[in-house]
Amino acid sequence: MPRRPAPAAAASLVALCLSLLSPAPATAAGHPEPSPADAGLQRRLEALVRTPGGPPGVIAVLRDEHRARVVRAGVADLETGRPPQPHDHMRIASTAKAFSGAVALSLVRLGDLRLGHTIGTWLPQLPKAWHKVTLRQLLNHTSGLPDYSRSERFVAILRADPRHRFDSRRLLDFAGRRLLFPPGSRYQYSNSDNIAVALMAEAATGERYERLLEELVYRPLGLHRTSLPQGFRMREPYLHGYDLSPADPPEDVSELIGMSGVWASGGIVSTPADMTRFVRGYASGRLYGPDLVRAQRRWIAGGASEPAGPGRNDAGLALFRYTTRCGVVLGHTGNTAGYTQLIAATPDGRRSLTFSTTSQINQTQAPELLRRLRAVQEDFVCALLKGRP
Repeated sequence: MPRRPAPAAAASLVALCLSLLSPAPATAAGHPEPSPADAGLQRRLEALVRTPGGPPGVIAVLRDEHRARVVRAGVADLETGRPPQPHDHMRIASTAKAFSGAVALSLVRLGDLRLGHTIGTWLPQLPKAWHKVTLRQLLNHTSGLPDYSRSERFVAILRADPRHRFDSRRLLDFAGRRLLFPPGSRYQYSNSDNIAVALMAEAATGERYERLLEELVYRPLGLHRTSLPQGFRMREPYLHGYDLSPADPPEDVSELIGMSGVWASGGIVSTPADMTRFVRGYASGRLYGPDLVRAQRRWIAGGASEPAGPGRNDAGLALFRYTTRCGVVLGHTGNTAGYTQLIAATPDGRRSLTFSTTSQINQTQAPELLRRLRAVQEDFVCALLKGRP
């Protein structure tokens, strides 16, 4: 029986989670069962779930021009044994950064923003040392902005109350005022970057970020079960996320943390089905056109998402290139308490993979498990690309 985290345990989980900012197989009625060709993928997921410390549940959606294939193992809820479903809600963690990229690049297309616009142009109230940082540098994590979520003051508030209601538009107040390095001189993943992107989008348009998401992303791509909440409650039905600390029963951490403290850097709740629609439109550049696609794909060699995706990682503008043994896909990863996510698609958006697990897997907490996860994800990418000309 999974247990809810005690306050002390919750505080410990919160601090670790935000310093990083993830039984038998079953098939749900009404969704395609794995084909015989997917039997190997099914076995790989089952083995991942059975691995010591492995996630209680995994669901992967592979889609091409003709059909979707759903492969899953384990359960969405340890209490009921219900299997994972493509329309289950889940925390998408840092794959939400791709959504802020979609908003920003759409506004560049519309002329409200430019990639060369600076923090000083739109957000002069932020520290003067930040004023020359450009939108482009925020999107490709070369800004030098210190990560607000690593602030001792920020973490102390969460230790006291994991569901504390932050003012999402003041999260950068927790970041140090000095840049970590000259803008554009190196790559360093930072949760502050996408908070600044959302604030620039609001300043340029006079619209709230949540409304921009609706108008520029959800509606054009047909995302009907995706939202950016402020609180900690999950919409039913949902994939329950678990903490799997050694020697302890699994803890349900699905509603451990309020989303006001992550906002545009990782607060979105979506479903595997919606994320499949999103990554197909986003990776292909459907929302903003070929000129910005070329700008987005000026890769920074070795720039990895968090956690690293399958194969070799290179960073673009709120997008990563994953070069596997079978070919290239573009996408994003994420992890937070209870969830680890990968979304990826071919550069033309015609083939896609959404891969969701119900525990947090990253280099700090579970390096060997992350290695195994990345190997399984690469097998799924190869299955996705198999037969491609």
